[in-house]
Amino acid sequence: MTLTFRPATPSDYQRLEKLCIDSFEPITWMKRADESFGPLNGRDWRARWEARFRHAFDTQRVLVGEVDGEVVAFASGTLDEDTRLGFIDLLGVDQRYQGRGYGRQMLRGMLEWMKGQGMVHANLECLVDNEVGNNLYRAEGFSEVARSIRWFIKIP
Repeated sequence: MTLTFRPATPSDYQRLEKLCIDSFEPITWMKRADESFGPLNGRDWRARWEARFRHAFDTQRVLVGEVDGEVVAFASGTLDEDTRLGFIDLLGVDQRYQGRGYGRQMLRGMLEWMKGQGMVHANLECLVDNEVGNNLYRAEGFSEVARSIRWFIKIP
């Protein structure tokens, strides 16, 4: 089925927060950090993701992808009008709907929206071991331009 896209509204917030956290749980580095170091200042990875999502919802453009009126995917991002570069921050698909091509459709929908806003290029980040995401971005024509390593330490 084909997704229809629309801007997110405040009434979508609770649904999108759950979708976001559930879809990122298997891949987030924050959960791995908790496994090694425990919650940070009493805040576990889920609480930190909730704060990250709140910030994204408050400061970024958020699009939702729907099937038959049900939200199944979303993407968020920012625009740099000076460079005409769009940055895709979050892209998630409800776990119940993964493997059906909705991530690809959501990515394309966000890119189309960015193009409509005057963007010429798009940028996103993906963990090296997120094979599904990296395969999607590669297949959609993204070029890898850099790699980074997230290091973590408890300060003695």
